[in-house]
Amino acid sequence: MSEILKSPIQSPLLRGFVTSRRCDASEIEDLGSNVTKGLRVAGGRRVLRSHFFSYCLTYPAVNVAATTETGSGDGATEKCVYLCGNSLGLQPKRTQTRVNQYLSTWGTQGVQGHFKPLEESPLPTWLDADDRAAQLIAPIVGASKAEVAVMQTLTANLHLLMSAFYKPDINGKHKIILESKAFPSDHFAVETQLRHHNLDPATSMITLTSPSSPEDNILTTAEILSAITTHAATTALILLPGIQYYTGQLLDIPTITAHARTHSVFLIWDLAHAVGNAPLHLHDWGVDAAAWCSYKYLNGGPGCIGGLFVHERNSAVPPPVGELEVQQKEGEWEREGYANRLAGWWGNDKRTRFAMVNRFRPVPGAAGFQLSNPSILDITSLTASLEVFAEAGGVGALRGKSLRLTAFLEELLVGEGSSIVGVEERALFRVITPSDPGQRGAQLSLMLRGGLLEAVMRELEKRAVIVDERKPDVIRVAPAPLYNSFEDCVRFVVAFGEALAVARKEVAV
Repeated sequence: MSEILKSPIQSPLLRGFVTSRRCDASEIEDLGSNVTKGLRVAGGRRVLRSHFFSYCLTYPAVNVAATTETGSGDGATEKCVYLCGNSLGLQPKRTQTRVNQYLSTWGTQGVQGHFKPLEESPLPTWLDADDRAAQLIAPIVGASKAEVAVMQTLTANLHLLMSAFYKPDINGKHKIILESKAFPSDHFAVETQLRHHNLDPATSMITLTSPSSPEDNILTTAEILSAITTHAATTALILLPGIQYYTGQLLDIPTITAHARTHSVFLIWDLAHAVGNAPLHLHDWGVDAAAWCSYKYLNGGPGCIGGLFVHERNSAVPPPVGELEVQQKEGEWEREGYANRLAGWWGNDKRTRFAMVNRFRPVPGAAGFQLSNPSILDITSLTASLEVFAEAGGVGALRGKSLRLTAFLEELLVGEGSSIVGVEERALFRVITPSDPGQRGAQLSLMLRGGLLEAVMRELEKRAVIVDERKPDVIRVAPAPLYNSFEDCVRFVVAFGEALAVARKEVAV
């Protein structure tokens, strides 16, 4: 692995380039192109940029960007360096095709679209659309199709999972553990779940802070395991991120999961920043349950439908006894034998889903946690992107490219041999993401000196560079292997160095 990661950084072309901070557009293009070609020879994966629309900015006729090397300033549209897939992934070109096919089905079939596919359309019936999406997402999270469901949104799915598996006992296990700097929605979900059970978050919520890294809160595996051991006797549930949204840290999911299970503590993973980013093996790791969104690395589109995983041991449903169960009167059948949950008709057995009887028997597996019929528009959009993942060989195949991209980006920013970012500018930021490639995904989080963020983001946008900001002082940069290139990394670092130089003078730091 180390040799693979070194390959772009040790190239003679890069060594010659990074010693000179100034460069023109052709030099940047040559560097990115040649490094990319070299990595293909070394076994790297081909960029699939052609499968995606490129994000563009349109500059007004009068714009400060006209004075920069990259800005047009004449009202022209310029393609961006888009390193923001950790916030919203780019749109796959086939999404428009698939959505139009869905609209054709709706327009010509009406309600029959639930059961009757449009002739010559590759789309499944609406009744089976979620099954098709589950089939495509299962290998991305390392699960069987029965263990995943495409449904709802991330926080809604977290609430549904907690409603099923958080069973507090005030005299025993009632606490929930989460990190102190969890994404606010996760914090809100935990706090309101506690209040829903008439528990006080002040005494029933444990927030983890790293004693070794209190400012950045890079929690070590040992610190997490120690906290679980300490509070195991009173803890009913743990909620942790697969990848921490702010720092980009990838947690040791299998080790932490195994430790929680030895203490009989149910653990839910928030995989918002991990799904489609890092290889996952949820079934083999013995993960209890997990939830995710699909608009970041999965490229499903803004606010697109989410998903959840429930391990087969937690979602089993006893087989029905012939036809007797179907013939029983409403309310007379035995409900034991499966995990209780907040239920809805789309989670009901397909054989009786449209029979309009008030006897809920869940679909075996995660699909039994579904509530209402899902948005077919959302599922169609997501499925289009999942098809691209499948053609690329899946997340495992893309991981090597991702490791190279992020290592390349890191070397350009802070490597000893790189001077693209000037000495004075280097003192204005630091990388808070772990330097160990095994402890991160695609994202690098850059902590700026206080007061610089607004000016730096403004200057980056002038240079047609789009990244994510997290106030007060962090820029998150995420080269996505499906559509980003080494040239994108170079262009960002050049623009970032220039933006820091402008901000330094403006803020007078």
